[in-house]
Amino acid sequence: MNMPAEKHQTAIDELRARFGERLSTSTGVRDHHSKDESWHHPHRPDAVVFPNSTEEVADIVRICAAHKTPVVAYGTGSSLEGNVIPHHGGVVVDLANMNKVLRVSAEDLDVTVQARVTRKELNAFIRDQGLFFPIDPGADASLGGMAATRASGTNAVRYGTMRENVLALTVVLADGRIIRTSRRSRKSAAGYDLTRLFVGSEGTLGIITEVTLRLYGIPEAMAAAVCSFDSIEGAVDTVIQTIQLGIPVARIELLDDVQMDSVNKFSKLNYPVKDTLFVEFHGTEAGVKEQAEMVQSIAAEHGGGEFKWATKTEERTALWTARHDVTYANKALRPGCEIWATDVCVPISKLAECIMETKKDLKDSFLIAPLVGHVGDGNFHLGFLINRDDPKELEEAERLNDRLVMRALAMDGTCTGEHGIGLGKQKFLVAEHGEAVAVMRQIKKALDPQNILNPGKIFTM
Repeated sequence: MNMPAEKHQTAIDELRARFGERLSTSTGVRDHHSKDESWHHPHRPDAVVFPNSTEEVADIVRICAAHKTPVVAYGTGSSLEGNVIPHHGGVVVDLANMNKVLRVSAEDLDVTVQARVTRKELNAFIRDQGLFFPIDPGADASLGGMAATRASGTNAVRYGTMRENVLALTVVLADGRIIRTSRRSRKSAAGYDLTRLFVGSEGTLGIITEVTLRLYGIPEAMAAAVCSFDSIEGAVDTVIQTIQLGIPVARIELLDDVQMDSVNKFSKLNYPVKDTLFVEFHGTEAGVKEQAEMVQSIAAEHGGGEFKWATKTEERTALWTARHDVTYANKALRPGCEIWATDVCVPISKLAECIMETKKDLKDSFLIAPLVGHVGDGNFHLGFLINRDDPKELEEAERLNDRLVMRALAMDGTCTGEHGIGLGKQKFLVAEHGEAVAVMRQIKKALDPQNILNPGKIFTM
């Protein structure tokens, strides 16, 4: 598939005739679409085209299919495993113009959006109706991209991931056909569950152009708190006991001491430089008070310090902004560095053991790697601060990442809780899924026999 650019020229000429100035081959535009937020080396596409509708996406795919030209869908470029890097060149389909909220049903608690609407844009649009969409991966990602990578984030412990919150998709297939994977009903036993097939497929089976999502009523009360611990075991044990008791926390995030030092410096805060939990509660006034008291009591049993509360909207926003800014905070720890971001997810009963063994590895390494996790569902992240041009640092990051992933797999966990496979996690897929990967390849071959849709991602053909 890694054909020279001239082999794609006929497709590009046809696309230019169809889309005019909405097709670009300028170096600046191609450079912008050559990378995502990962550490992987960029690769320029041969052209970038900006459709306005599902039908135009279908036209692009049909033209590219006729000339066996790779097609990569692009939302905001916030992926972390090289998921949207056009590794084999070809045409990037930038969905920037497909950013409309198409329909909101407050009665049914659902919404249909075009793929490039971001989670923040959606929440701003529906806030006046007393509704919100809870999936929050940190970055202001596009909802189509979030569906494609099966994203989750800080609220997943209560509201689930994109897998649970996508009701239906409109998808353009590799031959240009347009399908809708489901109706809006909350359940169905009609045929194969195509929605779940495309959620998490990273653009390798089809291009998602519209998404129908579950919505939720804005809770009557919300409160957030920060609590530091004398040990990471105490913080993790607090999380495990909270989940096992069925306390419906909305978010429960762990930041280790290295990460807290980074956050303090970047966001000009003064929290203790200790392993720390960020917790949020949603519900009625009485319910939130009860949940908070229970978690505070559990934390105290496990060496937790004073709960520092944030109940006003602006205070909670500031607290979670500091949490979401960890990437920028970490880059400031080592100016000029790249961040090799990685994540795993394990059964919650194995979480403390997995984190402690990982921390031991980091203590013995010369690399800095702050740890942060959506620990309520057993998912945590490392961010190795590396010089991408230094082979020793790349080798060390790879060694640590390999140990982390194989440790998680040995605990019956997964090599990625939410970043996806992309380019970065491919070598672990067979270790995790075994013969099932052959079935995935068969599905890919059936839906994309020419291998033009985001080729080289998840697995090779």
